Amino acid sequence: MRVIDSHTEGEPTRVILEGGPDLGTGSLADRARRLRDDHGWIYTATLAEPRGHDAMVGALLVPPTDPTCVAGVIYFNTVGNLGMCGHATIGLTATLAHLGRLTPGSHRVETPVGVVTARLLDKNTVRVTNVESYRLQAGITVDVDGIGPVTGDVAWGGNWFFLTDFDQIDLTANHIPALTDAAKRIRAALQRDGITGAEGAEIDHIELLGPAASSAAQGRNFVLCPGGAYDRSPCGTGCSAKLACLAADGKLAEGAMWTQESVIGSTYACSYVAHPSGGIVASIEGQAFVTSEATLIFNDDDPFKDGINHATLPGKKGSNLA
Repeated sequence: MRVIDSHTEGEPTRVILEGGPDLGTGSLADRARRLRDDHGWIYTATLAEPRGHDAMVGALLVPPTDPTCVAGVIYFNTVGNLGMCGHATIGLTATLAHLGRLTPGSHRVETPVGVVTARLLDKNTVRVTNVESYRLQAGITVDVDGIGPVTGDVAWGGNWFFLTDFDQIDLTANHIPALTDAAKRIRAALQRDGITGAEGAEIDHIELLGPAASSAAQGRNFVLCPGGAYDRSPCGTGCSAKLACLAADGKLAEGAMWTQESVIGSTYACSYVAHPSGGIVASIEGQAFVTSEATLIFNDDDPFKDGINHATLPGKKGSNLA
């Protein structure tokens, strides 16, 4: 399997160029379901140890159904599919530019949740215009074990988020273990109380918000991703959800710039325009850098050919290591 790795503001992306599973034809959403239902091995085999790590996000290139798109892509992490992924779209665009497949300018990319636009400004700088984002619910309070009442908003930015202003732990890199634990507790409380996205969708991203450390930024976040890793970047879909909440509260004008810091201090430049349906369309600008090109080898004699899933190792509840 031929892959190229990159990072976007610190968050890694692994683009699968060749050797991925044959998902047939149909919509990107249909092919994403086939990946989930019939080829779930790819999550840990390509991203988890020993070939990767929990923070990696995969981008499987597939033929687009829309002829105006330069690529179709299905994003996933170590535990399942992602609807959209802002940092990985930036990484994918920089990777295709590295390969000589894209030149500076605007390029349409088809994802399972819709078409996004990636504007390549230079070989490393990309501005992504996302699918429509919106706030579904405001001011939801949950009682979180070990923390107490936590109030936040449920919003869609290409994935489902619970966003909350969080001042109990500083949003700094030296507090990442404690922040991870707090975000996991919040996610568990949402699941316990049956709080979901639209049509019962799981809220699998938790975004803790606080003041920026730099005078050049307007906010800082810590984002817990579905597999339990934190986002090293400011999170493109999370920024989109954040802007949707700011717009709904009248706290950020259309076209105004919002600079978002991640927990490690990397930044995205963000803005939005109104969408006719009532939500917003966010634009996220950041930089990505190619870090390696590799061929992944799958040896049938390797007991960890399909990757190491720590959740199912012997001794863990629900262990099913084959």
